[in-house]
Amino acid sequence: MAFYSIGEVAERCGINPVTLRAWQRRYGLLKPQRSEGGHRQFDEDDIKRIEEIQRWIKSGVPVGKVKALLENVQQAGHDGWLTLQEEMMALLRRVKPDGLRRWLRGVAGNHPVDAVIDRIIVPVRQRLNLDQNTARIMSSLLDGVLIDYATLAMHAVRESTEKEALLIGWDIHDRTRLWLEGWRLSQQEWNIHILAEPLESPRPELFPGQQIFVWTGHAPTRRQQEQLEHWRDQGYPLILHGQ
Repeated sequence: MAFYSIGEVAERCGINPVTLRAWQRRYGLLKPQRSEGGHRQFDEDDIKRIEEIQRWIKSGVPVGKVKALLENVQQAGHDGWLTLQEEMMALLRRVKPDGLRRWLRGVAGNHPVDAVIDRIIVPVRQRLNLDQNTARIMSSLLDGVLIDYATLAMHAVRESTEKEALLIGWDIHDRTRLWLEGWRLSQQEWNIHILAEPLESPRPELFPGQQIFVWTGHAPTRRQQEQLEHWRDQGYPLILHGQ
């Protein structure tokens, strides 16, 4: 069996060694072996796991939630999430929006919103993004249904809560995920309003007195972390959603 150093793995996967160490120490995502000299040694299975972690993060899953998702994928045959993913894929192949809406309504009524988003919707969208041909149509169909459903879910809680907040996408490209995250927040009894167009940099001074959630779609960069601290020091109530 071939083993690779952390530097070799970092170069092969296009990732910083510091990030790999953080995934191991802070998040428990990796368990490399050690050489007699105490150096990390990665095998092909470790590399496959790193690539899977990268796909989850690229799809917008916060790094802190990836471990649970990886474990759920391994147990999917037992807990039924894989079955639900396949049911959604089958409905997409039939190109039946109303059937997909009814199915989503039933699933969302029987499972927590976090599970529906993280264990069904995100994996299905991830699978569709791997196919650049026919899956593009199915992906567009799915996103339309998801935005429609998320909008209805957010509207349903508006009159039952006094907590109000604005959700802003910060330097992201996946607009549909904004609506899914708005749906997630609404189930925490927030009356969520979404700034539909993501911004390169939020401007909290334009929304005085409002509670603001910002979503980056990935672990925040150092620049974003520093900017957040600056805004908070100025008294703006920003919360980094999903971290």
